[in-house]
Amino acid sequence: MNQHASRIPVDADAPVETLHEGRWLSLRKRGRWEYAERNNPGGAVIILALTPEDNILFVEQYRVSILQNTIEMPAGLVGDLHDQPDESALLAAQRELEEETGYRCRQVEFVHRGPSSSGMSTEMITFVRARDLQKVGPGGGDETENIIVHEVPRRSAGAWLFARAAEGYSIDPKLFAGLWFIEHDSALPR
Repeated sequence: MNQHASRIPVDADAPVETLHEGRWLSLRKRGRWEYAERNNPGGAVIILALTPEDNILFVEQYRVSILQNTIEMPAGLVGDLHDQPDESALLAAQRELEEETGYRCRQVEFVHRGPSSSGMSTEMITFVRARDLQKVGPGGGDETENIIVHEVPRRSAGAWLFARAAEGYSIDPKLFAGLWFIEHDSALPR
């Protein structure tokens, strides 16, 4: 018998009920559990990007859901363009990196994939490493975004993030996983 079988909650076999369906998210209920489901099956991608000067790229933007400016790594939804629903995380990373930061990369590599908030959402996030960056534009996002790009020296990135938190910015905790991946680059899968 599978040793994990007893850990599966009774609700796992309950039928799924749709409470609301939006363009990007749906609210579902299974048994007593309510959760958000991404309507794009590709999830999201987070880009680990170092400039040739050894600066980490962070982006700042206002997030309506928390009514606050956040500091994040460049990121975006996979397959959110209506003409590219089967877009891969690697292609989405290249697109989002250039759109948000103005940098193009020659190579992207898969690092890790996992849930963004397993108790609340079905969204899966893929971390990718962008290599050989070249500045090709201003960045700032598309016409619906107002993104500020920060190039922060890798060695002081953690301190810089905590200083922004002290100023009142919301710091995405996934940044610290990204910093760990960057600092342990030689241990990452190739």
